Amino acid sequence: MNRREFVAAGAAAFVRRLNAASRPNILLITTDQQFADAMSCRIGDRYLKTPNMDSLASNGTVYTRAYCANPLCVPSRTSIFTGRYPVETGVETNDTSTIDARRFPCMGTHFKRAGYATAYFGKWHLPFPEKQNAVHGFDSVVWDKKRRDISTEEGVAAFLSGKHSAPFFAVASFLNPHNICEWARDQELSEGEIGAPPPVEQCPPWRPNHAPQKDEPDIVTTMRHSYQATPMFPVSKFDEKRWRQYAWAYYRLIEKADARIGQVLKALRDSGLENDTLVVFSADHGDCQGAHGWNQKTILWEEAARVPCTISLKGVTKPGISERLVNTGIDFFPTLCDFAGISVPDGLPGASVRSTSEREYVVVSDKLVQGAPVNGKDMAPEGRMLRGRHYKYTAFSEGEHRESLVDLDNDPGETINLARDSRFGAELKRNRQLLAAWCRKYNDSFPAA
Repeated sequence: MNRREFVAAGAAAFVRRLNAASRPNILLITTDQQFADAMSCRIGDRYLKTPNMDSLASNGTVYTRAYCANPLCVPSRTSIFTGRYPVETGVETNDTSTIDARRFPCMGTHFKRAGYATAYFGKWHLPFPEKQNAVHGFDSVVWDKKRRDISTEEGVAAFLSGKHSAPFFAVASFLNPHNICEWARDQELSEGEIGAPPPVEQCPPWRPNHAPQKDEPDIVTTMRHSYQATPMFPVSKFDEKRWRQYAWAYYRLIEKADARIGQVLKALRDSGLENDTLVVFSADHGDCQGAHGWNQKTILWEEAARVPCTISLKGVTKPGISERLVNTGIDFFPTLCDFAGISVPDGLPGASVRSTSEREYVVVSDKLVQGAPVNGKDMAPEGRMLRGRHYKYTAFSEGEHRESLVDLDNDPGETINLARDSRFGAELKRNRQLLAAWCRKYNDSFPAA
């Protein structure tokens, strides 16, 4: 570096520090496996009470049509922190093999270079080496795997209570309500037990869309049986009582996460940073809770793919509900850059939620790899979901009858597949064409019709 370059670099660093002084802090809070509507501000407080999530919703914008990029932990989280689709990064399962951080820079790196102090607390599950700060850009990654969500709560609270000479970008990544997986398997709950369910009449009602979708794609039927043939998904014999108890347990685990979030928000208030901090709340994916006979995630039903999304910065965000279509995997990165007033990395496919132009649809992908072999053959069918403003189109890579079309305005539970109804032929064709164009744009080899 010559003298002129040295002086220019020093001036640039000074400008970054100067600009940083007026930038908001950013606190990204995530839960694991929480459906978008699983908050008392969305469904009422008869069966579920989430006062802290509700408080964020009352002060910020709630995006009720927000979807994850892939309803599985690692693909979803990878998209959030790289701003790229799973078909771009190649991360489509829970394989945490390292990806190229030069080609797909982590959000932590980008904010650190922009002058932010960075910190990550909680569950990692990202394809970046956790201990290599120079690779992912977070100054510290803190998670006691024995104490889990307790350590996340305490770590974030201590961080917020400290002194900050620069704006910060902090992540609070909570594990619950993921413990619902263990609850269904009658296993020990890592975040603490929740007790026995009450009498069934005191449990939440059975989901109204508990039955398989009418005329569902044949691979969905196959994979439901395939999944439920493994110990990971032991729900094939669940009756109405057991599914209602499942919902009761799921809500208790969400309340556990809400209490942890409450302590983080208290620390933010006590530190005097609340008015200067953008708080974003979301989840990596949802949980089916018995919808169409499914539990957990991976499948493209609304309960697994649609996630909470609340963005709150006092005096800046508009409180209320937005029906803007959001893909949290590709939109969070440019959105946080927008609020921070920093550049967006080249090539990101997403857009800030503050953009005046709204997209026509969002695309979600999946790969069903966690089932048992079918007729001696390992199965890994892929799916693509295109959610427009009114209709939701889903296609799978295998099966003779491999498409679904749902009118979400009139059938939010996705109970009737319209793909073979001739009255919706034009809508089906339009969605096929949109998905095929999307696949071409992102070099996706999925066999779009």
